[in-house]
Amino acid sequence: MEYLELISVPAIATIVYWVINLIKYAVKDNEKFKRFIPLISAALGAILGLVAYYAVPSIIPAANVCVAILIGGASGLTATGTNQIIKQLGKKGDDGESKDGKDK
Repeated sequence: MEYLELISVPAIATIVYWVINLIKYAVKDNEKFKRFIPLISAALGAILGLVAYYAVPSIIPAANVCVAILIGGASGLTATGTNQIIKQLGKKGDDGESKDGKDK
């Protein structure tokens, strides 16, 4: 396994994470848009996986196009999960303090 193959998943997840945040900012936290964020993340990740497969085949560990699309889609969904982890860790508790004990 080459070292370049290790960066494809985090790179796709990072790109999807920031694109979704830019879209969220552009649509001003539209509730209808929020329902489709996981679907959009998976589709964007699948497209990026496909692009990476054809543009730089050594960077994505895929034997064929279908595997590249699946790796990309999973990477896109990773961005959504990462967003939720950050959001939940920063959430305030019932007493007005964040989970780490600091007031915000």
